[in-house]
Amino acid sequence: MKTTVAISESREQGLVDDVLVLVKARLSFLVLITTLVGFLLGWRGPIDWLLLGATLIGTALCAAGAAALNQWWERDGDAKMKRTSSRPVPAGRIQPSDALMFGLFFSLTGIAILALFTNSGAAFLAFATIAIYILVYTPMKRISSLNTLVGAVPGALPPLIGWMASRGHYELEGGLLFAILWFWQMPHFLAIAWMYREDYAKGGCIMLTAADPNGYATSRQAFFYALFLLVITLLPGVLGFNSAVWFFCALGMGLAFAGFAFVFMRRRDVPSARALFFASILYLPLLLGLLVLTKK
Repeated sequence: MKTTVAISESREQGLVDDVLVLVKARLSFLVLITTLVGFLLGWRGPIDWLLLGATLIGTALCAAGAAALNQWWERDGDAKMKRTSSRPVPAGRIQPSDALMFGLFFSLTGIAILALFTNSGAAFLAFATIAIYILVYTPMKRISSLNTLVGAVPGALPPLIGWMASRGHYELEGGLLFAILWFWQMPHFLAIAWMYREDYAKGGCIMLTAADPNGYATSRQAFFYALFLLVITLLPGVLGFNSAVWFFCALGMGLAFAGFAFVFMRRRDVPSARALFFASILYLPLLLGLLVLTKK
């Protein structure tokens, strides 16, 4: 009896782990963080906790659904790559039809929650995020190396979902938040593309690194995008949206991040790309937290 219970619990835990991989739990959590930042930056006065909760729940469901749809679509390519072959769909632990239904249900439910409990603008942005991610970026990965530029758009829209849910209309401040997320993704993804360039090629993904064997173009672009990001992050302080503390902290953090990109440009090897990747992971939450704390 104990053995049977143990096996059952092991299977249940395995299913939970597979679902977490299917919804890309860590990436979805980052989406929630950026959505929360957008909401807090757009909100004025005491927090409406019901509105905030609906915004986060709806966005979380959309992120989970989009991740499942992406893995359903890319299951054949994922099976060819070492870094993705163990995912539940290509590995056969979750059936493609189940992943498809899971993705559609969660995506539509998330959009409905945003439409019913926030506003139509936030719901439309959530729909646009999923549509661009699944119908444009995902197939484009096997067509053009420009897919990274397109893929950064749905990655930068979640903070605008939060902004729209709290404010109800667009403003320049929200646009700057979108720009920060878009430019941050470029050195982040270029570092990943360089580290896994051979794996991406096996999966049929057309990345910039495929036509850049020495890494010169990839690393140079990562550096220039980091410089553009530095300039964009200074604008909230220059335009008076945030205090002087933000300006100087963003300047220091931006220079440090650009420094990692510069090292990658000089060395063009996996260790420097990995260092840039981890620097990007540390940089973003610190930057977003400071953005909220220093807003006027």
